[in-house]
Amino acid sequence: MSIVSLSEVQEMVQNTAREFTNNEIKPVASINDKEHSFPEDIIRKLGELGFMGMAVPEQYGGSGLDYLSYMLALEEICRGCASTGTIMSVNNSLICAPINTFGTEVQKKSFLTELASGKKLGCFMLSEPEAGSDAASMRTTAVLNGDHYLFNGTKSWITNGAEADFAIVFASTDKSLKHKGVSAFIVNMKTPGVKIGKLEDKLGIRATSTAQIFFEDCKVPSENLLGNEGDGFKIALNTLDGGRIGIAAQAVGIAQAALEDSVIYAKERKAFGNPISDFQGLQFMIADMATRIEASRLLVWQASVMKDKGMKYGKQSAMAKLFAAETAMWVTTKAIQIHGGYGYTTDYPVERYFRDAKITEIYEGTSEVQRIVIARETLKEIQ
Repeated sequence: MSIVSLSEVQEMVQNTAREFTNNEIKPVASINDKEHSFPEDIIRKLGELGFMGMAVPEQYGGSGLDYLSYMLALEEICRGCASTGTIMSVNNSLICAPINTFGTEVQKKSFLTELASGKKLGCFMLSEPEAGSDAASMRTTAVLNGDHYLFNGTKSWITNGAEADFAIVFASTDKSLKHKGVSAFIVNMKTPGVKIGKLEDKLGIRATSTAQIFFEDCKVPSENLLGNEGDGFKIALNTLDGGRIGIAAQAVGIAQAALEDSVIYAKERKAFGNPISDFQGLQFMIADMATRIEASRLLVWQASVMKDKGMKYGKQSAMAKLFAAETAMWVTTKAIQIHGGYGYTTDYPVERYFRDAKITEIYEGTSEVQRIVIARETLKEIQ
C-alpha cells in the first residue's frame, strides 16, 4: 500500500470496508457470480454502513465524506466482489452525484435522501442500442405535454436496471439540436410505460443485472427535469468524469485481489521441490503486478483529491480509468498464468477476476474514449 498520508477518518472508512469485504462479501462472491444472484442482503448492509451515498451531505441521507474516502471504500469492496462494487458505484457516482449537483431542493428531498441512505436503488440510462459513446445519436424522446413529458424509446446496458427504484434518464427534447437538445430526467421505475426487457448474459460482473429498458408513452412529471432542457449532455459528461474515477478504483480492487491470491498460491505451490515463488521468472511477474497496481492506485487518489479540491480533473479521471483498467486486465492475465491449469478452472477465483476486469475497459467510456479525452486535454495544455 502507498505511504501517502490518509486522514484518521479515511483510514477508518478503508478499514471498515476491508473488514466488511472479508467477512461478508468474499465468502459469497463466487456463489453469486455462478448463480447470477443479485446480492440484495449485502447491498442493504452497505446502505446501513453509509456506503451507498458516501459523498452526499448528511442532510440528504448521505455520509458527507470526501471523494477519496469513497474511492478507498470502493476499492476494498471490489477486491471482494466487482459485481457488488458496480452496484455501489452506480448508486453513488451515476445517480446520487448528479442529483446532488444539479437537482433542486425538492428533488434532493424527494429522491436523493432515499437513494443516498440505501433505502432505494438507482440506475443511469444514457446508452441505447445505436448510441453508446455517441450521445448525439440518441433516439429516446421526451415531448412536453402540459405538466408532464411523454417518453418513448429504448435504453441498453443499464446496470441495476432490473432492481432500481429510480433512474436518471437522458432523452432528446429537441432532436434538431442533436447533443445540445438532450435533457436529463429523474424517473420512477414504477411509472406506467416503463418496461424491463431482456437481461444480458454477461462475461463478468454476473451478480449484477444489465437490462434493456423500454419507454412506451411513459408520463414523467415536468418537475422531474434535472437542470434545464438541453443540459443533459453537460450533466452526462460531468457525471461520467466522476464516475470514471470509481471504475478506476474498481479496477484497482480487482487487480489487488488477483495479486494477493497469486502471492498466496505461489508460496504454497511447489515445483522441483521448492515453492514457485522462489523462481525469478515468477518473481518478475509479481513485481510488475505490484508496481502497476500501485501506480494505478495513485492515479485514482490524485483524481479524487483534485475533485475534492474543486480542481479541473477530467484528464486525470480519464488517465486513472485508462491505466487502471488496462492494469486490471494485464494483472488478472498474469494471475491465471501463475496459477497454471488451476487458474483456468472455477476452483480458483482468478478466472472471475479476469472476467470482471474486462468490463472496466468498456463501460463509462471505453479505453479509446479515455485516450481521446487525454490527448485533447494534453494538446490544449502544451503550446
